[in-house]
Amino acid sequence: MSREKKQSFMGGVTIMAISTVFVKICGALYKIPLNNILGDEGVTYFTSAYNIYALLLTVSTAGLPLALSKLISEANATNRRTQMRRCFHTAMVIFVALGAAGSAVMLLFTRQLAALLKTPSAYWAIKCLGVSVVCVSIMCAYRGFAQGRQNMVPTAVSQFIEAFTKLVAGLPLAWWLIRSGQPLEIGAAGAIVGVSAGIVLAMLYMWANYRKNRGPIMWGTDKPQSYGTIARRLLALGIPITIGQAGMSLFNTLDQAIIMGQLQSVLGLGEAEAAKLYGQYTFSSTLFNLPAAFLPAVAVSLIPAVTVAVNRKDHREVNKVVTTSFRLIAMLAIPAGVGLSVLAGPILHLLYPARQETADAATYHLQLLGVASVLVCIMLLTNSIMQAHGKVNWPIYTMLLGGGVKVGVNYILVGNPSVNIKGAPIGTLICYGLIAVLNLFLVSHLLEKKPNYPAIFAKPVLASIVMGAAAWASYGLLGRFLSGGYVKSSLCTMLAVGIAVVVYLILVIALRMITREDLKMVPHGNKLARLLRL
Repeated sequence: MSREKKQSFMGGVTIMAISTVFVKICGALYKIPLNNILGDEGVTYFTSAYNIYALLLTVSTAGLPLALSKLISEANATNRRTQMRRCFHTAMVIFVALGAAGSAVMLLFTRQLAALLKTPSAYWAIKCLGVSVVCVSIMCAYRGFAQGRQNMVPTAVSQFIEAFTKLVAGLPLAWWLIRSGQPLEIGAAGAIVGVSAGIVLAMLYMWANYRKNRGPIMWGTDKPQSYGTIARRLLALGIPITIGQAGMSLFNTLDQAIIMGQLQSVLGLGEAEAAKLYGQYTFSSTLFNLPAAFLPAVAVSLIPAVTVAVNRKDHREVNKVVTTSFRLIAMLAIPAGVGLSVLAGPILHLLYPARQETADAATYHLQLLGVASVLVCIMLLTNSIMQAHGKVNWPIYTMLLGGGVKVGVNYILVGNPSVNIKGAPIGTLICYGLIAVLNLFLVSHLLEKKPNYPAIFAKPVLASIVMGAAAWASYGLLGRFLSGGYVKSSLCTMLAVGIAVVVYLILVIALRMITREDLKMVPHGNKLARLLRL
């Protein structure tokens, strides 16, 4: 038997969620000081490299790890070990080929890519990130294999290694380069070096973990499918998912090119001036992406769990896992989004003391993006549900529609001198709102038992509204006694956030938003249920 321990759905979610918390703490300790070091202009050069990297990485690995985990979970459910081994080897060849192609594009066409995004100064940042695409591709093959066996520990550990290395290597290097008088684009490249180092070390860990555990699980007496058949199945499952996710990455990359182009060509700004305005928008992206950061923890556990239940035609289990996922995301994403919107200004001023002017400008963006972050969470969860049911094309259609609307809205609004960069979050909000509504409609027609959306979302929405009001009122009241100076203002913000968290937790218990059945699927959930008297 395998040395790896198979986890339940919520056990996998718990492991990934704990990992995500540590990863996001490292990410915040990396990105927030980095924004203070580089400023709005330097952050744009960093973001330019990351947008291109994300697009090529998505093309290389977005759908294939999920497709591999799906095939592995199918083979594992019937104890077909030889089939698992062949699926993995076939996937690895495809992963390496696509990753190498992505790295080659970044390394050989660096200058052209920087020019495409209207940020030629991002040249060195793009160059330093080029080798990472092939390394991530290899790492994702190992992750897909482990996730297919519903073992989330290797993925969780590798994510932590990646984030921690980025923090301890990239941030000091960027700080040293800027302090020694290097230009902003070189400082951004230094930060990128830390990202690449983290990816390489995480890949090496996944390789070592696979080598350690492959023996007991990779040999069997079953007759596997041919390499060609497995490759076709992988591509048939992975390509639609890749198109869906790569499409959104492509739209984000086009979005930056359009925004920077409109700011320069229509409004007549130079590259540095346009980069500063775009940097104000991207300053809020770290916080905008925070609520959605927990979605991979659900998605990587959801897809194998639902796949197994669908193959067994266990509709009750499918509905239970899907409903639990919806409830979990609603309880986490909605209050996070409301909190970001209500306390956008105070939070930005707390996090960016060296860039107070930029924090002022970014407040408007975060107020809108806080709401959009909830819609992103709904989109990602519903995408995973459709993919787990084999409807891998459906997310593509909704993404194309939403992404097209986003590009069009941003082209019109950013090119309007009276709106300019303030049009960017409006396009983002409309895009994800449209996708979320369409996805919820499709999921309701996909499941045997339609989800009761009012019952799922009503209590979290009500609790979040009360929490948001408490945060707003407490900040205003505390501001009368703690106004003046960064330290007092920061203390006021942190106290308001703490009060909001306490209010929300009380409402979670009072409104019984967590059921005993939910807690039973969490490690030591019975004890917690007794403590909460559920």
